[in-house]
Amino acid sequence: MKSTVKSAAEMSLFFSQGKRINTRYITLLVLNHTQHDHSGRVAVIAGKKIGGAVVRNAAKRRLRAVIHDIGGPWNGVDVAFMAKPLLLNAPYDKVVDACFHALEGHEFFDSASR
Repeated sequence: MKSTVKSAAEMSLFFSQGKRINTRYITLLVLNHTQHDHSGRVAVIAGKKIGGAVVRNAAKRRLRAVIHDIGGPWNGVDVAFMAKPLLLNAPYDKVVDACFHALEGHEFFDSASR
């Protein structure tokens, strides 16, 4: 994954201006860009509510794999993937399906890539 969002200022934009999409396993924050040449970026978030450092790192690794499997990052949009506590105990294919269905109706998401 080449382009990620890392700065605190960029992350605060997600929470103030991003559109929230909730699933059972993750919360997605989608932030559209008006720039035509903007390549898409992703952010992976696992808060302390998930657990200790080992658990948070496992959740982030799983989210990165999901992002790769569903074809992210997407041009013209930044998407933040926030882990929920059920993420690590759920079967991987159910997490991928939940993310896929959450993004399916958006114009930036190519559902044929599955």
